[in-house]
Formats: sequence, C-alpha cells, structure tokens
Amino acid sequence: MRYDLEDLRLFLHIVTEGSITAGAHRMHLSLPSASARVRSLEHHAGVALLIRGRRGVRPTPAGTTLARHARDVLAQTARLESAVASYTRSPTAPLTLLAGGSAMHRLVPQALVSFLRAHPDVDVTVCESRTPHTVRMLADGEADLRVVLDDEARDCGLHMEPLGDDSLVVIGQAGGILAGRTSLAYSEVAEHPLIGLDAGSSLRRWIEKHLGPHAPVARYRTTVADLSVLVALAAAGVGLAVVPRRAIDPHQTLAVCELQDPWARRHHLLAWGVKDRSSSTATAALAEHLRNAALSERSSRDAYQGPMDRRPFHDG
Repeated sequence: MRYDLEDLRLFLHIVTEGSITAGAHRMHLSLPSASARVRSLEHHAGVALLIRGRRGVRPTPAGTTLARHARDVLAQTARLESAVASYTRSPTAPLTLLAGGSAMHRLVPQALVSFLRAHPDVDVTVCESRTPHTVRMLADGEADLRVVLDDEARDCGLHMEPLGDDSLVVIGQAGGILAGRTSLAYSEVAEHPLIGLDAGSSLRRWIEKHLGPHAPVARYRTTVADLSVLVALAAAGVGLAVVPRRAIDPHQTLAVCELQDPWARRHHLLAWGVKDRSSSTATAALAEHLRNAALSERSSRDAYQGPMDRRPFHDG
C-alpha cells in the first residue's frame, strides 16, 4: 500500500491545525480539492482517519497512527533528497536566509538547529535585514528565503506564504500598573516610563514609523540591544515595554496586555527568492523547518492559554 507524499503532507497539516480549511490553506489548495484528497486517503486506507465536528476535525486512532508514521516518512524523504542534492550543489554556495530582528529572536534559531542537524551537507548564511532591502535581494536572486512582515511586503511580486503571528503587546511587572488591564492604546502606554530596543533596531524603527510624527513623546529609562534583556527588565519592574508576543517565555512571570492600535497586529510571511524553487530541495527543506518552528512556537503558546492561575505570565 503506497501513499502520495503530498497527501501525507496535507494530512499532517490538517491534524496540526485541527481544520481541513487551514490545512488546505497551508498547502495552497482549495477546500474542495483538499477534502477530495482526504476522502481518497481514507478510501486508500480503508478506514476513517478524521472525526469531523462543528469546531473542526481530530484524528481517529488510525489517523493518529498515520500521522505519526507520515512524519517519519517525510523526514526520511527530506534527508534522502538532501543527500542526493548534495552531489549537484556546490558546497561553496550556502543557502541565504534573511530575517528581521523579531524573527531572529527564536523562530530562525529554532529552525536552524533542526535543519542543520538534519542536513549536515548544507550550509546556511543568515543575515538580519530590513524588509525593503530584503525584497531587492530576493528579486535580484541574492537570497533564497526571507521572513518578512506582511505590511512591508505587499505587491512586491514575490511568492509568499503565511508563517505565523508576530503581533505586539505591552508587558510589565506582574501585579504592577498593568494589573487588571487586558488591553490599552499606545498613547496610554507612553504615559509611563518605558524601556526599549536601541534606536537603530528594526523593531524600534518599525514602531516609530507606524506611530508617525505626532506620536506621544515617550520617556525611555534605558534601551538595550536584545529582546531577551528587554523582557527581563520589564519583568523586573524597570518599566513597560512593547514587544512581539512571541518573544515572551511562557514560563516567565509577567503582566501582558494587548495593544489596541491597529498597527500592533502583525504577521510573518515566508518569502521565496526568484530562483526556481523546484531546483533546490535544500531550500524547500529549510522552508519546511521554518514552518515547523513557527508551528512549534504557536503550540507552545497555546499550551499556556488555560486559566490565568495556571500560567506563569498573564494578560492583564
């Protein structure tokens, strides 16, 4: 009994997302096409693989077994393709991955760890770059992949796919001035002492760009170069900070509030260079590791979305 690799990949996305619609979106398929593939997969297996409900789908015992083995099969296939591709790919031509400061905090390192372990014959050059410069590099064929922000990469003519949420929140000391609050506007945040990233950082420049020339004047008690240091200072009560929610360690004691400003809603996209994607299995494999790292981040956050008294950090 043989299974199509694309059908297995689709099934894994559906199980991970808990939704056929979301799984279809990740595979760039229409919902009818994805549903037809699932039915074909179940017919091929001779047993139901999904339990359908009003709130989505979940795997049957047979579906859970298929998903577990599908992960192994796809991982083995990626390793096989990489091993063969190493004979046609110059060892002096590493992949080039570009990303902004937020993605460099956890997403890119996590993806690199798993990718470089799985592909010891492929090297990766990683550069931090702002989106406008990145788009030019991708369009000129100087880079393979880039993690970009959705609002900075519209209408650039490059192939892109959703990667994950990168929305901004305001954080402070647990039990401090954010206690009892669930959301607030930046204008109110700026009334309190702040801590922030260095003025030249991509996140600081992005925030100031969207605040515009009439933004409230904020008092920064200090600025630092690293997101982890920024979060630690906010947790210690030095001041409030605006950071991507994904930068917060779920085990850290913090008060977290949503930012009401529309510009605080951000999403990461995975952008491909102009090179033929099918010509580089290594590029496709790195893209898959970035997708898996984004899913792992989201799963980790979701695991702490229970009652507030069970979470080390809380919203308000």
